[in-house]
Amino acid sequence: MTQTPSTSEVQTKSPVELMFIGYTLAVLVDLTVINLFDEFWEYVSIPSFSISLLAAILMQLLLKLTIAGEHALANYFKKKDGITPKVLRGVTSYIILLGSKFVILEILNIAFGDRVSFTGPWNGVVAFIVLVVAILAAEFLVGKIYRILKARSELT
Repeated sequence: MTQTPSTSEVQTKSPVELMFIGYTLAVLVDLTVINLFDEFWEYVSIPSFSISLLAAILMQLLLKLTIAGEHALANYFKKKDGITPKVLRGVTSYIILLGSKFVILEILNIAFGDRVSFTGPWNGVVAFIVLVVAILAAEFLVGKIYRILKARSELT
């Protein structure tokens, strides 16, 4: 039987420990979504759990790098005055967030070859983007549940 950690144990986590827990949870969420798509949608095919785990880890790393890069560029444009930087911020954010999906798809192809397969419209690009959106939605939902539980525990 597992023990529930006490409130003091949870509150004494270092930032590095919290980051590790967060990334581990995100990879597990990604892994779950990837395997559900593999099982229930013919446009996603991954032959083994091990490959899907490695793909989830790689995708998590690449998605976090993409978001960090987009935020860094957005912060650069936020410091500028005028309408042009605001427009450039929007355009570059769109290009990075959408264009990165093609880069991630190619990196997965290089890393795993035919062992990770996205098929269907636009040679699997649509399937991959749907998968990424589902992953981001699942991560958001898990984060939302966590914040609700945390708020409730702080009330008691």
